[in-house]
Amino acid sequence: MAWFSAYGQSHWVVLAITVLGAAALVLAGRRASGGVALGCSWGLASVIVALNVTMQVWAFDPADPAVSLPLQISDLAPYASAIALVTRRPWAAALTYYWGITLSTQALLTPVLNAPDFPGVEFIAFFAIHVLVVWAAIFLTWGLGVRPTWWSYRFTLAVTVCWAAVMFLFNAHTGSNYGFLNRKPSTGSILDLLGPWPWYLLPEFGLIVLAWAIMTWPWHRRTVRTGTLVE
Repeated sequence: MAWFSAYGQSHWVVLAITVLGAAALVLAGRRASGGVALGCSWGLASVIVALNVTMQVWAFDPADPAVSLPLQISDLAPYASAIALVTRRPWAAALTYYWGITLSTQALLTPVLNAPDFPGVEFIAFFAIHVLVVWAAIFLTWGLGVRPTWWSYRFTLAVTVCWAAVMFLFNAHTGSNYGFLNRKPSTGSILDLLGPWPWYLLPEFGLIVLAWAIMTWPWHRRTVRTGTLVE
């Protein structure tokens, strides 16, 4: 079986499926009745949880916890997205929106995947869970109208900073590298553009703060114009 190569044929197919599926979900969310939209939400949430749990159980290796524990944001985002889809809780929707639109999308565009190409298990698991989280974020925001606010922005930043601090200490103690906080991934990534470790952590954080603010501002302006601002 051939080894996965970024922007090979299989990668382009995944990106095309991501875009087409997102467009279909937005249309479904806007046009469907309440019952159909709820059914889509429960169906998507069930698939996300089932796939993520199966993938994490399959990948867990007690002999090598430095790489197999479900501690990446990509391991946590699916659960937040499933909760958001079913309950519309503001905190879950916030994590889904910011983590899904930026971090999961980045994983799709610059995949850190050193594994066999499609139909390899690692390939399917990696791309499926990231695509589903992106779909959940787009479906909630543009399909169902669950909009982010500045509270969503502040909450997600606080959660992400706390997670990063805990993971940095955990990595330093165990020799792991969750979140790529203690060294860069072995494959090429956007971090290569931000300088050596540990200095790339500063522009990375700055880019996240700026990008998430830009992602919040249009919704804030819209709510101000319509007189429905909620903070």
